Amino acid sequence: MKKTKTILQTKMGMSYNANLAEKVRNHLLKYPGLKIEEKKMFRGLTFMVNDKMCISVSGEKLMCRFDPAMQEKIAARKGFQPMIMKGKEYKGFCYVEAGGFKSTLGLKYWIDLCLEFNPSAKASRKNKP
Repeated sequence: MKKTKTILQTKMGMSYNANLAEKVRNHLLKYPGLKIEEKKMFRGLTFMVNDKMCISVSGEKLMCRFDPAMQEKIAARKGFQPMIMKGKEYKGFCYVEAGGFKSTLGLKYWIDLCLEFNPSAKASRKNKP
């Protein structure tokens, strides 16, 4: 039986691979004590862990948040793409193409990398009404 990819189109026009999101969700749920919230942002589905952006599924890619000191080492990994916005590279963030997480171990690597950094990551400022 052939596997099919499901791309969900949200009300805001963002789309992401629902099967990939489900795999990320299932992996995160293996860790007891994490407060996990899903938000539609970054053109996809972002998994907030303990009130901090941790990892996102954007289209067919992952968007990862990790220790910026590891940027050079991580850049050598298969599937790595730097995050560049308005001509500026954001250290500690990257996109990962499907080839970088084709295997279960590959996906686990990226999710665990994001979870490792999460306790020391800065929480985003909340807008006060």
